[in-house]
Amino acid sequence: MVIHPKIRGFICTNAHPVGCAAHVQQQIDYVKQQAPLDKVPQRVLVIGCSTGYGLATRINAAFGAGAKTLGVCFEKEPSEKKTATAGWYNTAAFHQAAEKEGLYAHTINGDAFSNEIKQEVIEKIKQDLGQVDLVIYSLASPKRKDPVTGDLYSSTLKPIGQAYTTKTYHTDKDQVTEITLEPANDDEIQQTIKVMGGEDWELWMAALHDAGVLAPNAKTTAYTYIGKKLTWPIYGHATIGKAKEDLDRAAAAMRTRYTDLNLEAYVSSLKALVTQASSAIPVMPLYISLIYGVMKEEGTHEGCIEQTHRLLRDGLYGVDPELDEAGRLFMNGWETNDATQAKVERLWHEVTQENFHDLADYAGYHSDFLKLFGFGIEGVDYDADVNPLVTW
Repeated sequence: MVIHPKIRGFICTNAHPVGCAAHVQQQIDYVKQQAPLDKVPQRVLVIGCSTGYGLATRINAAFGAGAKTLGVCFEKEPSEKKTATAGWYNTAAFHQAAEKEGLYAHTINGDAFSNEIKQEVIEKIKQDLGQVDLVIYSLASPKRKDPVTGDLYSSTLKPIGQAYTTKTYHTDKDQVTEITLEPANDDEIQQTIKVMGGEDWELWMAALHDAGVLAPNAKTTAYTYIGKKLTWPIYGHATIGKAKEDLDRAAAAMRTRYTDLNLEAYVSSLKALVTQASSAIPVMPLYISLIYGVMKEEGTHEGCIEQTHRLLRDGLYGVDPELDEAGRLFMNGWETNDATQAKVERLWHEVTQENFHDLADYAGYHSDFLKLFGFGIEGVDYDADVNPLVTW
């Protein structure tokens, strides 16, 4: 079939197998151009491995450190009439590239929140790896089913305490406008913590520990975004912020609980980027478009692959990693420093419908959005007939 992007609101409902493969290869090529990540261990588990930061971390570990990687994702396979999800094609491309270089790669596709998938991962570790030395937790989901009670929880993106009115950019309407978000109630706050907080991360680490598949001196990190003044009302001071506080709680609890292995557990505070998760959050398309322009001018812009390379090199396995006041690995200082934020805040107050495309790097935002689904990649013929039935 000939595959062109089908965009509905803030999502793309299809993906291009050749484009996704080319995007994965671009990231692999970047990693190969860098110095080897010789301190990164050789047995890595990535929970949430198929897109964004999780995929980039897996690529860095495999092609930068030669690590064996075991991934977990939840992706939809293709049919003759419908493409797979982008994460499916990304994973297929990763497997193909790893096989060419003799790198171990195995991926388990299923609900990472479930006990069944946790057990399947444990059995695979025992069978193929023995133990794992690094566990990356990079899940992003709007819903989570409790593996014990079966209760289904849904996250919300709402402020706490009072309504919040701010600017936003509607990508489907090409419109800068104001949006008012009503405050969350207590149930919505608690459900968001259940989905996006640290509980499932803790369950994963407990299962791995109890099964004896966590190596001595292992490390684990969960990915988060904290932001600054412009995004605090929808992040730090909102339902997501409460979930992020719970991630911090979980990290501290695990450091205390697993002293027998000398486990190091961190939350990693990463840069605002276009991902399938961030594109759905009010305010973020406008903020990211502005911060892209500023950071490109400053020469500090990074994508997922660059950010996670630096995280592995200087953060998790650095000699003196930078931590923020909450003890998180602080990787987004190039975005959140006062000088950069002052430039973005000035643009935020100036931006209107009329000058948006002059002040913001929406072209960069939209290009990155399309690349998430394998579109807009140089060298790919999007008018060619391609087979959507890709396996891995």
